[in-house]
Amino acid sequence: MSDAPENPGQAAPAPKQVELDETGAIACYANFCRVTGTPEELIIDFGLNTQPMVQSQEKIKVQQRIILNYYTAKRMLGALHMAVQRHEAAFGTLETDIQKRVIPSAQRPAE
Repeated sequence: MSDAPENPGQAAPAPKQVELDETGAIACYANFCRVTGTPEELIIDFGLNTQPMVQSQEKIKVQQRIILNYYTAKRMLGALHMAVQRHEAAFGTLETDIQKRVIPSAQRPAE
């Protein structure tokens, strides 16, 4: 028995589109993310840090928590990587080090 398709000239059928029901979806903004986990799952917490440039004792409130198994996390990692690559190809490299993004003339003079 062969693993070759019976009709080698025919393309494989296109995968079906996944239909989404977004009626109950809640959208929120986050500029803070923390990833923790167990041997079975990853826990990703999202929140809003209202003072990102200041070392503050203010607690960051977790607004959303997503719990994933590692297989789903790896698929999400690939999808996010692809999305960021496309964005950078269109708009340029995203610098994540804030110190490298600061314009020297905009910094406060030393006292």
